[in-house]
Amino acid sequence: MRYDGGHKRNDWLADVAGREVEWVPVCPEVEAGLGTPREPVDLVLAADGSTAMIEKHSRRDVAGWLVAFADRRVDELALENLSGYVLKAGSPSCGTSVAVENGENAPGLFARRLMARLPQLPVADERELADPARRAAFLDRVFAYSAHHQASDHSR
Repeated sequence: MRYDGGHKRNDWLADVAGREVEWVPVCPEVEAGLGTPREPVDLVLAADGSTAMIEKHSRRDVAGWLVAFADRRVDELALENLSGYVLKAGSPSCGTSVAVENGENAPGLFARRLMARLPQLPVADERELADPARRAAFLDRVFAYSAHHQASDHSR
């Protein structure tokens, strides 16, 4: 889901991978209550070193809502026995590397919490998965991660 109510459907993820995996849909900005359509947002390095998420027109910082949601939702996802996670490239919440105004590129606010809470979980964005070699490497990591966790569950 995009801020403007549109979408960026990825045919390979939906039509090819979708036949082989069970998706757990997450849209942090919508689930955090920002709704659609809404103002686009930018990540901005705040004076205190934190990352603000600023609405382009109103200049309102919505990072607090998103961070509170992300912390709760990532804890829920940790219980889902995920084998991998596909993020939205360039998204201020879900990108793995997003331009931060007044700062260097950084993961989006949700992506940052996901990767910190589940550091071994294979993570990629759809831009990476457009490359067949990188897609194959990601899928190898997903299958290995899944096999490891299934073996761990059976040994308990």
